Amino acid sequence: MRPDTTPFSLIAEWLPVQRWFAGKTALPLLRRIGGWDLPGGGVGIHTHLLMDESGRTPVLYQVPVTERTEPLAGAEGALVGIYHPEPGRPVYVYDAPHDPAYARALLRMIMLGTSATPDGAGAAGVAFGTGSPREVASSAVLTGEQSNTSIIYELAGPGPAERVICKVFRTLHHGENPDVVLQGALAAAGSPVVPQPVGAVVGEWDDVGEATGRATGHLAFAQEFIFGAEDGWRIALRAAAAGTDFTGPARALGVLTAEMHAVLASVLPTREPADGDIDSAIESWQRRLDLAADEVPSVAEYRQWVEAVYRETRNHDWPRVQRIHGDFHLGQVLATPAGRWIALDFEGEPMRPMIERGRLDYALRDVAGMLRSFEYAAASGAMNAAAVSPAGRDAPADDTAPATWAAACRRAFLDGYVERSGVDLRRHHALLDAFELDKVLYEAVYEARNRPEWLPIPITALAHFAERSHTEGPETGRTRAEHERPEENASR
Repeated sequence: MRPDTTPFSLIAEWLPVQRWFAGKTALPLLRRIGGWDLPGGGVGIHTHLLMDESGRTPVLYQVPVTERTEPLAGAEGALVGIYHPEPGRPVYVYDAPHDPAYARALLRMIMLGTSATPDGAGAAGVAFGTGSPREVASSAVLTGEQSNTSIIYELAGPGPAERVICKVFRTLHHGENPDVVLQGALAAAGSPVVPQPVGAVVGEWDDVGEATGRATGHLAFAQEFIFGAEDGWRIALRAAAAGTDFTGPARALGVLTAEMHAVLASVLPTREPADGDIDSAIESWQRRLDLAADEVPSVAEYRQWVEAVYRETRNHDWPRVQRIHGDFHLGQVLATPAGRWIALDFEGEPMRPMIERGRLDYALRDVAGMLRSFEYAAASGAMNAAAVSPAGRDAPADDTAPATWAAACRRAFLDGYVERSGVDLRRHHALLDAFELDKVLYEAVYEARNRPEWLPIPITALAHFAERSHTEGPETGRTRAEHERPEENASR
């Protein structure tokens, strides 16, 4: 890392290579619109709000850094760079979540509900509990995340939670973050489907696009960290690869999903859909289809068929709209050491505009997302097995076992959902298929952009959808849920 003269130029060079930076195709064009400072006991703690104006739509990033006059031991990987405000006087700039000084100051602001020192923008902590703030014994950044950065805390002294996880939102938007609002609402209602929240940070900054000239939004969210929990994707992937039964956990996930929807509908607004809601949903599907067909040539051949599926949904009974998870899949649930599932990450689908993520939506979107996730786990397990087998990619393809595993999980999940909700999914089978198709198209775009070797998974799913439709015809077409257990669906 070369020495430089200003911290801002160091950040501008460092930013594009971060996993959470969205502008991968162009050099950033950064403009600082403000920031704030936290007390650091001799360590400079500064948060910069940087607007990247290089793309078609500007993106606002939250970039907290610490400045030290001596190197921070063990933090070489978090070093942003070194600058010299004076000859012979180096200042070491670090990505702040990796610095214990920032981690302590951030959690203390949340627990005490105090405000940061403004510098063109403001930030204040909001505590959700009533307990006394506790000291931090240690902190570490959770690895593997892409869109945000999470800090894991070990707390000292007695209290309801020994560990806390604080998610620092890297991309900022005007308005409340669904992750904070929905998990807070579920916890306040006494629901066990989410960890207990600790608090949040709310910020404000200049925004000429807002009527008041200022924007407000969530900057960070802290909640209980359940030690020893494992995400559902890894568990399911192991089960799929080994061909072991996963129907018990899948059924429990169905119950959890229905419980989540029921509680959200009881504490937050819900209503019958208007024509505008239906039009908006279909227009959103169409935009996704257009994008996928443009970016993935193999999708284009299915365009007319998919559009026909979408048009047909206008003739069906649409359920009530409510708040939902919005990006529900196996990676968004954790299995606790006590043997229960909990849900996480309610921010919504990353490719949807934030304004859409906060709207009332259809619970079927979450159901479709989890159904697709079972198939993804099965297909991913098969791909991984083929990659490491002695025969390699020359071995003949046999997707019978993965397809059977996925179908069993889907049946069990739907059984659990119907058991808890009492919702007869046959009434909405065409809509459920449409939401699944929309998710498949999302997957196609994502894989084409990020993991081209995985693109066959959504393309194969699209072909299977079309094949089933063409085989049965619209007058006899049934949802995949009815295919998977027609005799039980018929009895409901």
